[in-house]
Amino acid sequence: MTGPHKIRLMMKAERAAAQRRFRRHRNRNKLAHPGCHSCVLVLDHLKPTFNIGKIFRSAEAFGCREIHLVGIEFFDPAPAMGAFKWVPAFFYSRFNTCYAHLINRGYTLFILEPNQGTPVMDIELPEKSAFILGHEERGLQFEPDLFERLERLTIPQYGRSESLNVSVAASIVLYEYVRQINAQPAVHPNLYPEIT
Repeated sequence: MTGPHKIRLMMKAERAAAQRRFRRHRNRNKLAHPGCHSCVLVLDHLKPTFNIGKIFRSAEAFGCREIHLVGIEFFDPAPAMGAFKWVPAFFYSRFNTCYAHLINRGYTLFILEPNQGTPVMDIELPEKSAFILGHEERGLQFEPDLFERLERLTIPQYGRSESLNVSVAASIVLYEYVRQINAQPAVHPNLYPEIT
């Protein structure tokens, strides 16, 4: 067997393996504790491939409180390198439910879009910031103008590419958030027992 049919079978097998890994890791995620910072990420209909796992890895590194996933039934946790078990994950079928949940908790919601909005380094980010990242190709899967309490941010780019990879954009905005609140790196005694 060769050609496109073999490729489709391989993709189907990899998707099934990713779903099995997700189910196993999802149970561990239920024990995750919020990160040391108050910021959260909202992932809107991202592909279930490597970007989501990489975003969990960055979120854990920057102490992100939690990640909200909209329209994402599963993803491959392998690229997270174990970070999925440390960062709490909340799943929603629709954005309006996630939006209401975060607004009720006092969050300021920011959508990140290429070349639209205030540059992320030119705005004072509130402690309770929620950063919304859209699908890798189609962007946000909801109409932002229907949600009055959304603010627009952008990450300035100086090259010819239209946009950044979504996992890179998440890392940049998390770095800028932590830089602005001038947080010191957290020391976790359970990870570094020799530090007192």
